[in-house]
Amino acid sequence: MDTMDWALLRELQDNARLSFNELSRRVHLSPPAVAERVRRLEETGVITGYHAAVDLGRAGWGVSAFVQLTCYGPSCVLRDPEVQGWPEIREIHRVTGDVCSILKVAVPSMAAFEVLIDRLAVYGKPSSTMIFSTPVQNLPVTAVP
Repeated sequence: MDTMDWALLRELQDNARLSFNELSRRVHLSPPAVAERVRRLEETGVITGYHAAVDLGRAGWGVSAFVQLTCYGPSCVLRDPEVQGWPEIREIHRVTGDVCSILKVAVPSMAAFEVLIDRLAVYGKPSSTMIFSTPVQNLPVTAVP
């Protein structure tokens, strides 16, 4: 990746809805060249998708938390593909340390959170940390120094 690819990524991370014409104006490259570079970034897996940023609270998912799970063997949450389809699950991370996974979850209420914890308990011992706010999120990816 060169400096032009990073310029394109910087712009697309800020606003993925920019047209190729607007991108070309911002990075001082022709629209066909911009289109080709973006296509190459997609094909090589650097760009993995385009997404809308959604405010969970305003969308009805007002309670967010991180849930650490200590699980073992075949009953591990990481081995159950159905969990990925649960609407409350926002992210699943496989991690090192005393736990095997950390899940970011969102639910509409504390009662729903209790139900979710009970559902997750079949996979191992859950430990949760409530999220009050997220002052920093979705920082853009930049070139490695």
